[in-house]
Amino acid sequence: MTFPVKTTSPHLVDTSTIPGWGVDADPQNDPTYPIRDQSQDRGLGMWERPPIQRPDVEILESIEYVHRPAVVGTAVPPSGVSGTLRRVAFRWSESNWLHWLMLMGADRINVVEGVVADLAQARIPNIPAEMGIRSEIAFNKRGLARKLAVAGVLSALAYTMLSRKKEKPGQI
Repeated sequence: MTFPVKTTSPHLVDTSTIPGWGVDADPQNDPTYPIRDQSQDRGLGMWERPPIQRPDVEILESIEYVHRPAVVGTAVPPSGVSGTLRRVAFRWSESNWLHWLMLMGADRINVVEGVVADLAQARIPNIPAEMGIRSEIAFNKRGLARKLAVAGVLSALAYTMLSRKKEKPGQI
C-alpha cells in the first residue's frame, strides 16, 4: 500500500496523508482516558517538548519526520565512503528496504574504514575482542564453533586456489 506524498521539499513527507499519524496530538482526544486519572496530573497537562539540541556536526534526518528529536548522537558524524552511503540512504523512506540495506552496507564499510584508520596510526586492532569473542565463548559456543569451521573451510579453499600453480596447456 502506498500513500500519496505531497511535499514542498524532497526530504519531507506530508504526515497529514498518513492514516493515524499524530493520533495523540490532540489533548481532547487523549487515548489514555478514562484509564489514567487526569485529576492526579497536578496541572502538568500534555507533554512539553524539551529544547532541541543544536549539534555542531552533520546529523542525517529521516524524510518522514518534520522535527528532529530533542537529543541526537554527535560522537561519530558521517564521514568517508560509509558517510556518503548513509547520506544517499537517507534520501529514501524508512519503509523502503533499500534505505536499510544501504545503512547496513555503510556499517560494514565503516568497520573496514576503522581498521584502516587504526593501521594508519600504527595501532593493531584487536578484532576478535571487538567482535565479542568473550561473549561468544561464554554464551554461544556452538555458534562460535560453526563460525570457526566455516572460516577454516573458506581459508583452506582460498589457500588451495591461490597456491595452485597455473598449468600450462599441454603439460600434465
